[in-house]
Amino acid sequence: MERRTIGAGALEVGAIGLGCMPMSWAYTASERDGESSMRTVHAALDRGVTLLDTADMYGPFTNELLLGRVLRRRRADVFVSTKCGLLVGEQHIVANGRPGYVKRACDASLRRLQTDVIDLYQLHRADPEVPIEETWGAMAELVAAGKVRSLGLCAVGARERRRGASAPAYAGTLRQLERIQQVFPVSCVEAELSVWSPEALTSLLPWCEARGIGLLAAMPLGSGFLTGTLTPGGGFERDDVRARHPRFTAEMMAANQPIVAGLRRVAARHGDATPAQVALAWLLAQGRHVVPVPGAKKERWAVENAAAVRLELNSRDLAEIAALPAAQGSWD
Repeated sequence: MERRTIGAGALEVGAIGLGCMPMSWAYTASERDGESSMRTVHAALDRGVTLLDTADMYGPFTNELLLGRVLRRRRADVFVSTKCGLLVGEQHIVANGRPGYVKRACDASLRRLQTDVIDLYQLHRADPEVPIEETWGAMAELVAAGKVRSLGLCAVGARERRRGASAPAYAGTLRQLERIQQVFPVSCVEAELSVWSPEALTSLLPWCEARGIGLLAAMPLGSGFLTGTLTPGGGFERDDVRARHPRFTAEMMAANQPIVAGLRRVAARHGDATPAQVALAWLLAQGRHVVPVPGAKKERWAVENAAAVRLELNSRDLAEIAALPAAQGSWD
């Protein structure tokens, strides 16, 4: 598989990663199965995927425990990314960026992952009660201690919600990045980026490119919508995040079908390609700093996603995708 280098220290990762969140968190609880997830991870690694993306809050904690079983056997094959900074309660999620907590969270992640070093440690969300410089400084100390190799930041929502504000996409994240860059180099930014959520292309990606910083494209398949496998009105389990998202109402899913139809047309010109592979190839075409991290909990999807690196879109394909209608339904 093609390799890409990101951020400080020229970290090398596969061109496509594997998002492990759906195996333990947020999507279709009835389909979660530890052994099936293990097979999925191993299948991805066997096909050249190196980046595994997780977080301590996924589960919570169980996703890291799952990956720990993989790392125990295949640590040399894996570039492991995990996150800290969010605590999961019964009915809520809160940020915790206190330096002492960050250090304890890292130690706990190392134990669960069964490794002595985390390749990329990301701040999931900034704590509004703690200056982000203090949180980032504590994370930098983890690098100095040899527990972490590099640091990343997960982007806040694309749009700011302050009353009367008309800020550009990811303005809040860009302000955070400028502040923490003064403390310790940022190697990666993780943000939603896909055919139907392209906002990061206008400001966040150019900022990263100018500094040699990687952009991990989260939800590159639109939480499953861009695969073309979801049926409008099919419904979701109550604890599935898509059951509460406005783009996944039956009405909006039907309205956004032209996007999937466009991906199907492009895929048809490339033999046995799928809409999902076209969506991932489109991301790879956005530049060498972009690494899509599609989530998957089934082996067949991980294998299909990994094969997208072999799909090269031509100028006609890219123009056709650029002309697709914008997604309907607020996402932020």
